[in-house]
Amino acid sequence: MQLLKNHQHRRMPWKNGGGVTVEIAVFPADASVDNFDWRISTATVASDGPFSVFTGIDRTLSVLEGDGIILSVEGLDDQELKGETLPFSFPADSPTSAKLLGSAIIDLNVMTRRGRFTHQVSRHQISAETAVSLSGATVLVFCSSGTVQAGDTQLEVNDCLRFEQCSNTELQLSGSGTVFVIALNPV
Repeated sequence: MQLLKNHQHRRMPWKNGGGVTVEIAVFPADASVDNFDWRISTATVASDGPFSVFTGIDRTLSVLEGDGIILSVEGLDDQELKGETLPFSFPADSPTSAKLLGSAIIDLNVMTRRGRFTHQVSRHQISAETAVSLSGATVLVFCSSGTVQAGDTQLEVNDCLRFEQCSNTELQLSGSGTVFVIALNPV
């Protein structure tokens, strides 16, 4: 298990230059936004406009903070995303634009290179001791709100735990907050 603290995450411009993203984890470790196999990040969306295009990438987006957005992905029905909606998956190489429903949002992005990796994202509300199942070649547990305890490790907002080679491993969580479990698997 590896703890990735918020202050360790890498801040960088969006691929299209329209904002700032916070890279939580990437594989390979030295990959750029152009050649990663998988990438986990957050971003602030402060205005309506286009999303960066990532050729050959599958993407899942979840709203963490703010009023929400309407995502328009070419070839798909428009999707209204808010903090309580399920994570939304779409091809990152399809032209995509966002319209804010009010204030700026912060979102969680999970991206994998099609044909090399797949991913699954689930949201878990923690309010008492809760067991979450971890299965995947790489599994990340990202704390998006509150304070969550995983054994002796405390996760605060934007902290992340990284696990390797999990097969139906149960992780006991307690505290009060929201976590996302992200499973990444090679094809």
